[in-house]
Amino acid sequence: MHLFAEAKFMNGSTIMLLKQFVLGLCVNLFCGSMLFTAAQAGEPVNPNASTEARALLKLLYDISGKYTLTGQHNYPNTRDRNSQFAARYTGEMPAIWSTDMGFAEDGDTDSYLARPDIVQEAIRQHKLGSLVTICWHAVPPTADEPVTFRPSHDADSTRLASVQGQLLDEQFKDVLTPGTELYEKWAAQVDSVAFYLQKLQQARVPILWRPYHEMNGDWFWWGGRIGEYSTVALYRQMFDRLVHHHKLDNLIWMWSVDRAHQPRMYYSQYYPGEDYLDVVSLDVYGSDFSEAYYDSLKALAHGKPLVLGEVGNPPTLEILQAQPLWGFWVVWAGMVRNTTKEEYQTLLASPRILTLDDPAHWEVMAPYRRACNLPPLPIQESPNLNGTWIFDEQASVLDRFGAGNAAYKLEIAQDEKVLITRRYFIVEWGDDRVTVDTLKLDGTESIAELFNAPRVTTATWSEKGDMLVIESKTTFTRGGRPIEMSATEKWRLQKRGLILSIEETATTFRGERTVTMVYKKQ
Repeated sequence: MHLFAEAKFMNGSTIMLLKQFVLGLCVNLFCGSMLFTAAQAGEPVNPNASTEARALLKLLYDISGKYTLTGQHNYPNTRDRNSQFAARYTGEMPAIWSTDMGFAEDGDTDSYLARPDIVQEAIRQHKLGSLVTICWHAVPPTADEPVTFRPSHDADSTRLASVQGQLLDEQFKDVLTPGTELYEKWAAQVDSVAFYLQKLQQARVPILWRPYHEMNGDWFWWGGRIGEYSTVALYRQMFDRLVHHHKLDNLIWMWSVDRAHQPRMYYSQYYPGEDYLDVVSLDVYGSDFSEAYYDSLKALAHGKPLVLGEVGNPPTLEILQAQPLWGFWVVWAGMVRNTTKEEYQTLLASPRILTLDDPAHWEVMAPYRRACNLPPLPIQESPNLNGTWIFDEQASVLDRFGAGNAAYKLEIAQDEKVLITRRYFIVEWGDDRVTVDTLKLDGTESIAELFNAPRVTTATWSEKGDMLVIESKTTFTRGGRPIEMSATEKWRLQKRGLILSIEETATTFRGERTVTMVYKKQ
């Protein structure tokens, strides 16, 4: 109703486009009612889809309308650092790991040279329980990798060398015409990415593949084109190249659009057909979760899953109540703090919102994990103690001596063989006292000094590999007699590596004492 209510403020051509859009919407609603049963079956558009890909798509059907998964995008050259930050900020690890195949030069966060690392990280994330989604800011066929994101001020308008910007009409036509130089260049670029997608297929990792995202916008070289030589034709051309030429059967195809706030962006003009998409995806920034976008995509989806491929802010619970079919959201890299911690706490407290740390999520994921021949969640990853840790006095369990003997900060460097710990202690009458311990992780004795007294320390992992046990003996001389003091520290990571708990039992001059010191990762 509100669409027609606003029509009186539009000119004649806009009203005509609006009527065409609403007519198309009605047709899609009618067709959708007939096709909903088929879509509910959850069959991938690739009939040769792998077992893992089928299980992934079925998972999205199963949670539709019931749960919404949290997700985080990671810049290509950063592995999972954005996800780790999101976990520290919100207190929960996102359930979806997102990244991009990259386009930029070496050293840039968007570097295309990070693709081998992307493959390894995607495999690791898959094993740990994350769903993996990958997009690609594709390089225009008028240029070679690497390129910039935006055109430079002195760019050649006839040879686009950036992700944003437009090809000439004749150039875009050539990209879609087999045998032309630009078509061959386009095919070679797609083939270079297919090489890494094949690596993931060999590792049996299913991918939520989101090519040519925000295709109804004109800011990327591939977007905003309708007619014979269209963005839709380019999307279908990639589908054919990856599915039929490269035989990539591990991809679940996401059709990705932006908010249709202008008639030229209406979704029906960019819809590739139900045979070319498994999932319908919307990008939303500025909390612009208009119900008109949701209703239009729901009609076009024909019962297929709806997701939020990119957001600047997650939808509120009120929005999700009105738009319940959003199966997941992915917060774009660098935008976690657009939402306050209090707002995240409200979201994550809802039983419909699932994170990787949520037992309800483990249960939902169980059939998918079985189909992938993976163990059930949660997965205990080998402890990674690297980083800076800040003492949390309130969460710690101390004795009558309080926090006086606890380091207020730990700086830890760990590899397979050695653990180096720099501990910072407050000295109330002077500068901080800093101690450095270098421990061998194979149980071999390490010899150092504590207050000018010799100390022998060993460090070994527990049988399960989830706890580091550090035992030390220090020999002091008091009144001409040697006095031996011993201590045992049990180091455990909690909350997916965000919390370090150190339980210490020590024999001291004042008797035996047991404390638990808790540190938060900075």
